[in-house]
Amino acid sequence: MANINARLDRIIPKIKEDKFIDGRGLGNEISFYVFDYEPEDELIVRQYIKHIKKEFNYVGSNRRIIEFDLYNMLIEITKEKRVFDRIFNMEEQQGQDALFKALTTFAKPEVFLRKIKEQIDDHNVVFLTGIGKVYPFVRSHNILNNLQEVLDKTPVIMFFPGRYDGQSLQLFSKFKDDNYYRAFRLVD
Repeated sequence: MANINARLDRIIPKIKEDKFIDGRGLGNEISFYVFDYEPEDELIVRQYIKHIKKEFNYVGSNRRIIEFDLYNMLIEITKEKRVFDRIFNMEEQQGQDALFKALTTFAKPEVFLRKIKEQIDDHNVVFLTGIGKVYPFVRSHNILNNLQEVLDKTPVIMFFPGRYDGQSLQLFSKFKDDNYYRAFRLVD
């Protein structure tokens, strides 16, 4: 992949394009994008996401960005279900498999989608982050597959620590998440 800073610098101009928000020229495809990056660049990408949001955060901006960090959402969900305080004991006493099984019962895509739908308001660009932090409890392709029902016209950028070749997602460039071919690479 090209230099991370050079690739990041291409995001803001891309978001400013009319066809980004309108979805024009995409053959009526959904406006889902993946910005993939090397996992070791995670902290650089996180900082840059703050910069992007600040760039568009002014009165009269025609881009209203909302970020959904899937990891933070999972923590919020476990607190709402009153299981957060028990998670650490569960892992210690019953092991990782029990923890995985328990959390995946709460971490269903529809729970995340409901939260996104409730919180989106008048935002017209969605950032999905925290993909690596929430693995293996939440799988990014499950969220994307279900998100199209909720956000059919809203552009979504998933910041993905791994590789996306336009066909499949490989988290951390090691774990094949699953085939997902409906998203476009945001920048090459």
